Amino acid sequence: MFRQLVMRDLGLKLLALALAVVFWLQVAGQPVVERGIDVPLGFENVPELLHVGGDLPDNVRVRVRGAANIVSGLQPGDVVAAIDLAGERPGRRRLFDMFAGRVRVPFGVEVTQVFPATITVSLESVGAPRAVTVVPDIQGRPAEGFAVGRISTTPATVQVVGPESRLAGLTEALTEPVSIEGASGRVQATVTVGAADPMVRLRTPGSAQVTVEIVPAPTERVLRSVPVQTDGGTRAASIEPPSITVGVRGPQDRVESLADTGLEAFVDLAGLQPGRYNLPVSIVGSAGIGVTHIDPSRVTVTVR
Repeated sequence: MFRQLVMRDLGLKLLALALAVVFWLQVAGQPVVERGIDVPLGFENVPELLHVGGDLPDNVRVRVRGAANIVSGLQPGDVVAAIDLAGERPGRRRLFDMFAGRVRVPFGVEVTQVFPATITVSLESVGAPRAVTVVPDIQGRPAEGFAVGRISTTPATVQVVGPESRLAGLTEALTEPVSIEGASGRVQATVTVGAADPMVRLRTPGSAQVTVEIVPAPTERVLRSVPVQTDGGTRAASIEPPSITVGVRGPQDRVESLADTGLEAFVDLAGLQPGRYNLPVSIVGSAGIGVTHIDPSRVTVTVR
């Protein structure tokens, strides 16, 4: 029985022995050296519902020892530093010893030091997807005489995923910049959408179409002889001054075509007995026209 076991695959066993002897002869005559290597830190078998966070280094410094010809010939990828997270549970401060078989090296190479020797990892549960508003990043100014009107995005919201603690306070996703510099008409752009928090990402990476309406800038004008009327009373009254100055603001065509009589300025006499009063002036404007100031804002009214 023993003889059969020895003789089984004898050719392969002899070949393996010969290769081992050749390797040993090559190594035996080489001086032993040490070398420091910066190795990217990776994670393996990360559970689907866990997020890896914390103040993690991008690389670890590994010192290796071995035969000079092997150590000097090490290439990127020959030394691997990886933490296996299979079966791990959430925890804010999980410590992983980097000497516990987490640095893999070729045969004949020994790990003598790893810095940092311990890695602190935050493992947080991934929260449920959250819908947030897409906020476009508008940059620049439109052409002189124009202003920014309505801004819209399609889609208006996107779903983001990430650690529960990061999702809790998140309300918006941002777009790449959209320039409206010098624009005098509608601006449309398709841009990438992302979250400002690097630990949060879009559930489905994508883009949004941003539409910026560029409209003529509002024009201001002063109407200097707007007559003041009375309202709400049955008694005769005199007003001093009989007309006032009104500042208006709105679309250029409407403002420029507006006459002094296009606004209604009045004082309310409802319930007033004969006498002398200092009353506020009210304005009824035209559609789309705003009032910026009234001068004077109160008038003297004598009710007879």
